[in-house]
Amino acid sequence: MELCHSFISIRAPPIIHRTCKPYISLCISPKSHRISVSETLHNDTLKTLEWDSICRQLSAFTSTSMASAAARNGNVRLGQSRDESQKLLDQTTAAVFFCRPLDFSGIDDVSGIVDSAVRGELVTVGELCALKQTLKSSRKVFEQLEDGERSERCSPLLEMLHSCDFQIELEHKIGFCIDCNLSIILDRASEDLEIIRSERKRNMENLDLLLKKVSTEIFQAGGIDRPLITKRRSRMCVGVRASHRHLLSDGVILNVSSSGATYFMEPKEAVELNNMEVRLSNSEKAEENAILSLFTSEIARSEMEIKYLLDRIVEVDLAFARAAYAQWMNGVCPIFSSGSPEGLKSNESGFGLSVHIEGMQHPLLLESSISNFPDALTPKIESSIKLGKGNAVVPIDIKIGFGTRVVVISGPNTGGKTASMKTLGLASLMSKAGMYLPAKKHPRLPWFDMVLAEIGDHQSWEQNLSTFSGHISRVCKILEVASKESLVLIDEIGCGTDPSEGVALSASILEYLKDSVNLAVITTHYADLSCLKEKDAQFENAAMEFSLENLQPTYRILWGRTGDSNALKIAKSIGFDEKIIERAQEWVERLMPDKQQQWKGLLYQSLMEERNRLEAQAQGASSLHSEIMDLYREIQEEAQDLDGREILLKAKETQQVQKELKAAKSQLQTVLLEFENQLQTANADNFHSLIKKSESAISSIIKAHRLGDDLFVTEKGSSSYTPQLGDRVNVKGLGGKLATVVEEPGDDDETVLVQYGNIRVRVKKGNIIAVPDSERNGGTSSVRRLRGQGRQSRNLKNPLDTDKNEEVSFGPLVQTSKNTVDLRGMRVEEASHHLNMAISARESNSVLFVIHGMGTGVIKECAIEMLRNHPRISKFEQESPMNYGCTVAYIK
Repeated sequence: MELCHSFISIRAPPIIHRTCKPYISLCISPKSHRISVSETLHNDTLKTLEWDSICRQLSAFTSTSMASAAARNGNVRLGQSRDESQKLLDQTTAAVFFCRPLDFSGIDDVSGIVDSAVRGELVTVGELCALKQTLKSSRKVFEQLEDGERSERCSPLLEMLHSCDFQIELEHKIGFCIDCNLSIILDRASEDLEIIRSERKRNMENLDLLLKKVSTEIFQAGGIDRPLITKRRSRMCVGVRASHRHLLSDGVILNVSSSGATYFMEPKEAVELNNMEVRLSNSEKAEENAILSLFTSEIARSEMEIKYLLDRIVEVDLAFARAAYAQWMNGVCPIFSSGSPEGLKSNESGFGLSVHIEGMQHPLLLESSISNFPDALTPKIESSIKLGKGNAVVPIDIKIGFGTRVVVISGPNTGGKTASMKTLGLASLMSKAGMYLPAKKHPRLPWFDMVLAEIGDHQSWEQNLSTFSGHISRVCKILEVASKESLVLIDEIGCGTDPSEGVALSASILEYLKDSVNLAVITTHYADLSCLKEKDAQFENAAMEFSLENLQPTYRILWGRTGDSNALKIAKSIGFDEKIIERAQEWVERLMPDKQQQWKGLLYQSLMEERNRLEAQAQGASSLHSEIMDLYREIQEEAQDLDGREILLKAKETQQVQKELKAAKSQLQTVLLEFENQLQTANADNFHSLIKKSESAISSIIKAHRLGDDLFVTEKGSSSYTPQLGDRVNVKGLGGKLATVVEEPGDDDETVLVQYGNIRVRVKKGNIIAVPDSERNGGTSSVRRLRGQGRQSRNLKNPLDTDKNEEVSFGPLVQTSKNTVDLRGMRVEEASHHLNMAISARESNSVLFVIHGMGTGVIKECAIEMLRNHPRISKFEQESPMNYGCTVAYIK
């Protein structure tokens, strides 16, 4: 295939070399472990300082979807060296002074199209048009930068695109071969395609003329209402009435209308022309796919160049977004300070200071104070830091001299210590990313290779870490990865443990940080840590200002001073009772060093008493747990035996039914044999009487073996019957036996829990038949009693909380085989003996379920009389809807 104007040439497809993965040792080297810990701490620090919220603010000022997505996802590049960060700042400055906004319209994320081409997936015409527009718009961005009025200041931006390949040849190829307005491949894309389409057009003209002629002849012959030319099964044909299909006797029927009145036929003369149309159509499609395949290979070969171009366009877009962001918040360009004051003029502001930031505002708080935030985005700030009243943002000054390695900030809670420390961390990250700072004059700070923050409560149940363990474990990791160029931020160092040990450990950590990092800023309530400055000049103190007049923090930092927590004064201003404040003041005096030993003794005695009390409660809980587990195992054994009992019951019922069926068959056979014998000897006058006699005998046999009608209720209206608690019902599958409803069904529950003897089973509502009202009255009258009993069993008190003077508990009312005696089927003397044996065998403070049945009542009366007079019986409760035929006795 030869393509027109040589815009597309056939090349061999790229050879993809598959390389074997290198062998990875299972042993993790110390270096890789340190890198892994460093990355984890870095990500945690970004989350703690809410860097993603800053990036979401930045995304409001981007122009392309790629840059917006990168900013929203927090993928804003941080300089990995001082020179790289300075280069990002230079790009931001160039964008700030650029004469006009850049036009990024027409640039889309085509990386997915490139990836598809690399995988060998055929690109579509629409994807080629999108790629062409992106390449064209990217080239226009570069041309806008070149045409800028201040080209020298634009040099940092031009450098970003100078090394880019804009794929002009590929753009022209697509424009020559594709009509993006119509989304079609043009004839000039290749000579073969032009020839195929020309032949197809000529063939279609001939076919159309032929079909028009045939259709007109059919119309004139009355074979159709009007000339009809259509396509069926990808072939051109004409319509003809079924009654006139003889007009095309040699034609081919391609289809028939749904009514069968119209045939769609291909004339004999059109067969070859249709065949040619099908061949040319397939050839055209194959040629178009070949052209798209060539474009796919071209794009795959240019993968690196196209993706590199997209990355550079994103960087240019982010540079202009940083510039717009800086103008929105009135930001100023930061300056990276060196390790010494050399190079600074003595009369320059902040001479001798390594960190000199005046009027720094927290960027996330500016949204509420600046009204012209872009409507394109409303960032979701996870936690706001209030540094003032209402919408006012209180700026802070950060001034740290050269040679200072550790800054200890003290002061009251809610005074702004943590917020000020976060602001310093954000200032470091923003300057590394090439962003301006919302501050005054010319802020200066060192370039930090890492910002490591330990702020907040890192208590973890999953890792079995307490507040102190979580805090100190993160501090340990920070000490492990921090370098001489790192910034370390630690909030409330050494908190969550004994104050004396916390101070000692914190002081040791600060001594280590002094020699290991560029700068460490920590907050604390330990006054002893502020004394480190007196021994070493590398330590510096700072305090959060607190107004004693209105007892409110001012959120300003007082450098070189030590702050008080003012806890009692703050509590008093909040409205605590005077007695509580006075008592707290006494404790402060009591905790003076000369009274520490006495206080420790009292504390030890109090802890011992608390331990003894907890041990007594634990013993009681252990005893209760043992009783519950015994009861659980007993119930479990009972439940495991239910399956065997059910199988035996079914086998017994099946045997009984088979026995009755066999007896019925035998009786019927006897009646039939007797009828036949009498029929042979009887005369004609006795036939009628013999027949009636036999029918009567058969009817009596059937009636004897049929279930009584009194056991069932007509199922008419059973679907509307809703069982109630305590109702007695017939359950299909239990042989017409009566059962008791022991749980009210819910609104959407299609099953009901019933009890038959000692067995509870859940059955469907459709398998329940209501008994007559006369039989149900006895059950419904006891519903209230059943509910009371249920509440009583649920409201059993914890033995640990039971007073000695209260009534002794008999345990939960749960019936099992071990606390049940069944007297049914026994004589009175035998039942009395068994009941007496069961009462004697039961332990004290327990219950006994006496099953006496519902027969003549003799056994029941005997059992009640014995329970009433037996010396071991504390009380008893007669049968209830939950336990018909059963009395519960309470053993002393």
